[in-house]
Amino acid sequence: MNINIALIDGQNLHLGTRENNWSIDQKRFRVYLSEKYKVTEAFYFIGYMSESEQNLYRNLQKAGFILLFKEHSSTLRGNKKGNVDSDIIFELMKKIVENEVFEKAYIVSGDGDYKKLVDYLIKKDKFGKMLFPNKQFSSSLYQTLGSEFFDYLEDKFTKEKIKYVHK
Repeated sequence: MNINIALIDGQNLHLGTRENNWSIDQKRFRVYLSEKYKVTEAFYFIGYMSESEQNLYRNLQKAGFILLFKEHSSTLRGNKKGNVDSDIIFELMKKIVENEVFEKAYIVSGDGDYKKLVDYLIKKDKFGKMLFPNKQFSSSLYQTLGSEFFDYLEDKFTKEKIKYVHK
């Protein structure tokens, strides 16, 4: 059985969709990752905000995401930026070093900080795709990637499958 993993920069995903006036339906997005990319484990990296965000955390877990929090000092907790890039890189490299079995890794972000990691994973045949929240959030560092290594979540077909629809 193929084990594919997704590593999601929650802040980048949220800001990238909000910038274009839409948001992700977390349940639909988790199903999409499972069906389209055969993702069996989806790690959602998020900056710890506060106890008042328990509904968000609970909803992400109910949708099937594994939450990994970025701890901040009390002086930084009011800051909106999750800054989880190094946590995502560390988590993925730890899986490689500890020989955890996975076929392909999918990264949901548009951040250029993952370029070295992406290049390494491609060389090791462990990279699935970068899933960019929108075209504005796709770093120019990825312009050298072939189209087989990225998708845009905002393309019309994908967006219709995963967007949150107000009831």
